[in-house]
Amino acid sequence: MSDIDLDDLRAELEDFAQPEKNGGRSPREERIMAGFEEIQRFVEKHGRAPQHGEDRDIFERLYAVRLDRLRALEECRSLLASLDHQGLLAGSESAAPPEEPIDEDELLAELGGAAGSSDITELRHVRTAADKRAAEEIANRQKCEDFDRFKPLFEKVQKEIASGIRQTRPFELKAEIRPGSWFVVGGQKAYVAEMGDIFTNAQGKSDARLRVIFDNGTESNLLMRSLQRALHKDDAGRRITDPVAGPLFASESAEGDLASGTIYVVRSKSDHPVIAAHRDVLHKIGVTGGDVERRIANAKLDPTFLMADVEKVATYELYNINRAKLENLIHRVFGPAQLNIEIKDRFGNPVIPREWFLVPRFVIDEAVDRIKDGTITGYTYDPKEAALVRVDKA
Repeated sequence: MSDIDLDDLRAELEDFAQPEKNGGRSPREERIMAGFEEIQRFVEKHGRAPQHGEDRDIFERLYAVRLDRLRALEECRSLLASLDHQGLLAGSESAAPPEEPIDEDELLAELGGAAGSSDITELRHVRTAADKRAAEEIANRQKCEDFDRFKPLFEKVQKEIASGIRQTRPFELKAEIRPGSWFVVGGQKAYVAEMGDIFTNAQGKSDARLRVIFDNGTESNLLMRSLQRALHKDDAGRRITDPVAGPLFASESAEGDLASGTIYVVRSKSDHPVIAAHRDVLHKIGVTGGDVERRIANAKLDPTFLMADVEKVATYELYNINRAKLENLIHRVFGPAQLNIEIKDRFGNPVIPREWFLVPRFVIDEAVDRIKDGTITGYTYDPKEAALVRVDKA
């Protein structure tokens, strides 16, 4: 038995923790059940119980030793009885033992002791059933037969990451998993191409089946909860922001973020009849790299501000964002509600301001939230509904 084999075996044999009786399934019981489920999957795949022997795969030998221990412990047999649909616990010692069987003391001595424990039944690092299921779904991939149509998307996303249009950020919420979203999991970029109907799983949680395409030309039909769990468990797991999701509007920047300016919303104090009649829903939405107070200080002399003083309604700090691109995006979204009015400047020249929109404040707040989570690119403003609507439904 090689040193590597011993290390793997030792890791597997060190995870029966001391029992906890705090109600429900204790962590120890969960680990025992998860370990037994691994053996059951082996049997389903190979049609037989795991066997001992130097010529066997290391994992089969691990499962054989584990099965012997589970059969030997009354507590384990009682716990697993309802799960044992293959009759594994009723069998004798795993088939084809070594010609010179290794008893527990000898195995412990060969392993150098199980983390200082004299109990061979301690199996550490056996993952929960949910963790195992998530890992297996991520790992169980097949060739993506139509990868040619996805390959340009992966190339485009990589270029956008390199140019700063997209960024990678820590994965946080299940809501971030949706059709069209991008992630880094297991060291590979992953694209959620499709999402099936939402259903309630056995634990009472909402879930859905996904079609996820990976940058190596493979795909996986996994559950949303499995992808979520895999991203949380992966220290390097990240979400890839949408092109405008890089800036996070917050009172404080994250470490390493670069301040880019401020988005501001103001309301005019003009007595112009059209403006006065729509004052409550008429807002200027702009982006500045300087101080907002200084920007609006001389509003009554600036046709951009309708040659009148203004009231500041809201401001949001910008980080890591191209201000011009964001401003153009905002104006595209609210374009259908742009105010069409001509104002004369202080020299009598006609000017048509372009940053004033007939939009309720609550819709602006929603737009800012969608800029934060990156979904704004799929929406536009519908004046008839006074709401943001999806572009494909507009």
